[in-house]
Amino acid sequence: MRTAPTSLDQVLYPPIEPNRTGRLAVDDLHTLHWESCGNPAGIPVIFIHGGPGAGTSPKSRRFFDPAKYHIVLLDQRGAGLSTPLGECGENTTPLLIADLERLRELLGIERWLVFGGSWGSTLSLAYAQAHPERCLGLVLRGIWLVSDEEIDWWLYGMRQFFPKEWEAFAQQVPEDERGDLLAAYHRRLANDDPAVHTPAARAWSRYEGSCLQLIPDPVTVDSFGEDAIALGVGRLEAHYFHHRAFLQPGQLLAGVPKIAHLPCVIVHGRYDVICPVRYAFGLADAWPSAKLVVVPDAGHSSYEPGIAAELVKATDAFTLEDGGGFVA
Repeated sequence: MRTAPTSLDQVLYPPIEPNRTGRLAVDDLHTLHWESCGNPAGIPVIFIHGGPGAGTSPKSRRFFDPAKYHIVLLDQRGAGLSTPLGECGENTTPLLIADLERLRELLGIERWLVFGGSWGSTLSLAYAQAHPERCLGLVLRGIWLVSDEEIDWWLYGMRQFFPKEWEAFAQQVPEDERGDLLAAYHRRLANDDPAVHTPAARAWSRYEGSCLQLIPDPVTVDSFGEDAIALGVGRLEAHYFHHRAFLQPGQLLAGVPKIAHLPCVIVHGRYDVICPVRYAFGLADAWPSAKLVVVPDAGHSSYEPGIAAELVKATDAFTLEDGGGFVA
């Protein structure tokens, strides 16, 4: 029984090594890193990471029982081990959806469970609505629906909870540009000169890393300031914010009827400052058959024990029997 977890090792499955890894050239610019692990004959599941630009990690494999699941992980364009890191050219939501389909076909998978958090929830919803026939169900965490108010909250509202972290973020640009932080950062992050975009990426990414958890972890904050994460997170988040994730306003909620027949579990931290919980309730209201689990003592990160426990509980509960779904 997974109750009152206090550490990830109480919750996640033990570390597992990949069975296969590969490089998928999707165009003349981008080459994607992918891997698979677990049971090749098991239930296929695709792990869709957040950010955009955050990439996957070895811990990403551990939400799934390796005896039950054929686990597939993909670093999206510009993220993780995909190359070039932080590249915004030819990087749009429709192209990311096409990449997922290309990988699914490469691996010979007919349908898979879709698992995504934060930006990964956004892309999971967009992918499922584009290809509902390829989905077995969804496990979503930290819902982000790409509304203007969500973007404004990220840029300005989070200072209500993390004022000093916001000040460090805002002070990266001159005072006369702080009225439109997205435009100020986007100009710098879109600049090809590393002397311009790298410090901006570090400041952007560190701001996000500082606000992820109910109780901030200095190790996490410092890791988000490292170039291996910051260049992907900083450049791509500003790129996708600027372009409203290449989606129409309200598109993801309007598209719920396309996927309403699919089983879904939504997990969200009550004190998620990055993606406030009201948007998870909004998605659940639009999708009455989806199960919403609000974790009372958690923020945004999937690696907070309470959130991780609920995500593992959801993947443990998923079955293909009797038409598929999440069993109690």
